[in-house]
Amino acid sequence: MPPLLNRGLFVLVLVLGSVGAALEFMAQTNSATDLLNVLLIVVDDLRPSLGCYGDKLVKAPNIDQLASRSLLFQNAFAQQAVCAPSRVSFLTGRRPDTTRLYDFNSYWRVHAGNFSTIPQYFKENGYVTMSVGKVFHPGISSNHSDDFPYSWSFPPYHPSSEKYENTKTCKGQDGKLHANLLCPVDVVDVPEGTLPDKQSTEQAIQLLGKMKTSGSPFFLAVGYHKPHIPFRYPKEFQKLYPLENISLAPDPEVPDGLPPVAYNPWMDIRQREDVQSLNISVPYGPIPVDFQRRIRQSYFASVSYVDAQIGRLLSALDALQLASSTIIVFTSDHGWALGEHGEWAKYSNFDVTTRVPLMFYVPGRTASLPTAGEKLFPYLDPLESVSEPMIPGRQTTDLVELLSLFPTLAGLAGLQVPPRCPIPSFHVGLCREGKNLLKHFRSHQLEEGPYLPANPRESVAYSQYPRPADFPQWNSDKPSLKDIKIMGYSIRTIDYRYTVWVSFSPDEFLANFSDIHAGELYFVDSDPLQDHNMYNYSHSEEFALPFTP
Repeated sequence: MPPLLNRGLFVLVLVLGSVGAALEFMAQTNSATDLLNVLLIVVDDLRPSLGCYGDKLVKAPNIDQLASRSLLFQNAFAQQAVCAPSRVSFLTGRRPDTTRLYDFNSYWRVHAGNFSTIPQYFKENGYVTMSVGKVFHPGISSNHSDDFPYSWSFPPYHPSSEKYENTKTCKGQDGKLHANLLCPVDVVDVPEGTLPDKQSTEQAIQLLGKMKTSGSPFFLAVGYHKPHIPFRYPKEFQKLYPLENISLAPDPEVPDGLPPVAYNPWMDIRQREDVQSLNISVPYGPIPVDFQRRIRQSYFASVSYVDAQIGRLLSALDALQLASSTIIVFTSDHGWALGEHGEWAKYSNFDVTTRVPLMFYVPGRTASLPTAGEKLFPYLDPLESVSEPMIPGRQTTDLVELLSLFPTLAGLAGLQVPPRCPIPSFHVGLCREGKNLLKHFRSHQLEEGPYLPANPRESVAYSQYPRPADFPQWNSDKPSLKDIKIMGYSIRTIDYRYTVWVSFSPDEFLANFSDIHAGELYFVDSDPLQDHNMYNYSHSEEFALPFTP
């Protein structure tokens, strides 16, 4: 049956019947059952504060267990540290300067070009593609549909309890309900008696069960909300992190040499009722020390809560005997500052906001295929005492970008890898701007030891962030396109992070590298936290190169 007719009939079955009927139809018309499935897990605002990345405090045993069966990338970076631009970037394989999305207010297919997405490419190659939770950022940036029907075989699922996330559901010390930043809850007391990530896990497990019986190859993307603010999570996870065990950020002060344009004033944090009551000065704060500890406590507790959900999802995959035929990718859209540089949230070019966890489990390549009855991902309860974090199965220190998800996933699944994009590529529907990471998955390399041979000096990661002005103001964190006056372009190598803040025209989408407003240069080896800006001390030609990713 011609592919277009096949998809048209599938949509008709979906409209007239149920998801189950649609999956049954696909099973009858799709013979490509030898393809590897894909489970893509995207966690919102997750920095690499995990045992598998060397963090000794955070308890995330299920993610660590996944890492022990995976190839883990120690130095993976997002292309813009804010939700919608980052997600559209890595799901299309194009940089923000190509998608022309720096805010939340445009749809790339209309605003930039009719670019294919990862799930769309898999769908066009015979996969049933499904979205659960926050995969694309909802709203204008994904056409109010999470890019359905282009990317997904049927409408994406969003948990019903999501609508309460920013409402007054947090019980304060006064006994009243508030819209707080810190919001540990008793789940039985919240509206609907559940939380969004719990619902997403349940829905994803149901879909896995249906796909097991359908026999069709599938691409399932599951997006978890936490640890995105507000920190609304089951209160029992808070006990994992007694306040006396919570330290402050190692560099909680705003660095002396930080250009004002580089600072994010964390305005969304300030809008929460419990933060408003602290009467913190704008733009630099600081937040009182005791409240800083409580923020960090709730962030880590939210991570452990999400780990429990991921554990249940992976355990279900195991129980359905799908672990031997499913690629699992785990990542985040960007990191999150927990007081480093006196900043909170994302909205910057520092490592703490651009660096993300990234790992790939590939059955038979990153780990041996499970034997009969063997469980690769048994559920581990974060609330119970856990031994030392598991060591990642394989690791590489090469710097990589989230842009590489598209070509790498296609190659691992046995599909043709999309070609590199020409410059410009607005007229090209299917191409990719990221490098293919398949070389890291060669069998002989995976067998040599825990650390793969790396050429970190040959690898570079690019990020960028827009600003409306040279000094922090109310919309510095999330400027609308029309208000962008400056773009901070950042290069991260194994040796340094170099950022230039240059004039930017939102009408022409054009950066003027001859008009530099400020610069940053941090030597990573001697200054890993990026606190000592050496830009004004080093103006050699090496650091005056035009920014050309």
